[in-house]
Amino acid sequence: MSAFYREKVLSVRHWTDTLFSFRATRDSGFRFQNGQFAMIGLEVDGRPLLRAYSMASANHEEQLEFFSIKVADGPLTSKLQRIREGDTILVGRKATGTLVTDNLLPGSRLLLLSTGTGLAPFASLVKDPDVYERFDSIVLVHGCRQVSELAYGEELVARLRDDELFGPLLQEKLLYYPTVTREPFRNRGRITDLITSNQLFDDLHQPALDIGTDRIMMCGSPAMLEELKQLFEARGFEEGANHKPGHFVIEKAFVER
Repeated sequence: MSAFYREKVLSVRHWTDTLFSFRATRDSGFRFQNGQFAMIGLEVDGRPLLRAYSMASANHEEQLEFFSIKVADGPLTSKLQRIREGDTILVGRKATGTLVTDNLLPGSRLLLLSTGTGLAPFASLVKDPDVYERFDSIVLVHGCRQVSELAYGEELVARLRDDELFGPLLQEKLLYYPTVTREPFRNRGRITDLITSNQLFDDLHQPALDIGTDRIMMCGSPAMLEELKQLFEARGFEEGANHKPGHFVIEKAFVER
């Protein structure tokens, strides 16, 4: 048996000159937990060229969706950004990753902190009914440099708000906080600073960070992940991993390339 599923590209959407998303078929045998990633890529010169990509689709959806950065000289993304409807992509048979709710201790508020395409695993998680069962409130934070880079997340949340199943859940439980660093916008600043200053919680009319109630997932740039990890550990939060639940989890394998 091949190590990969060969899936057909169903649609491609270019959001900016640096961001795109695409949907593909999903083999009925491909199983994953919301928040996980798989190795995906293309066959180049008869050999697989692969990178870790989080599924932006939920595990109950019939199609797969991925959200990607474009890197002009990136070994994979320089080619992947040119895919079209009908093309074939490779999807690894095994999904894995730390951004699953079982890796967190019980809590009442879930903070999903992302920058750039690090939003992808959380696009999967906010479509998971189980997440709304486990937590009283979910705060989805998406940090980007420019306003245009928020479009994927803004459309995702708008679509869910209109959804028959998720609309009522979102109204009751999901708080969405987009923020940018390089342009005027209603929310400005880096995620680390917004948490340290309490601005994030003040803007959302929420209580301050609390180790007793808050559980955190993070995905994005390495610098942001390291800063946030230090911030949370300084406040007594402990990192969780597979089979060892903690106060926060980080996806280290997800690389923007």
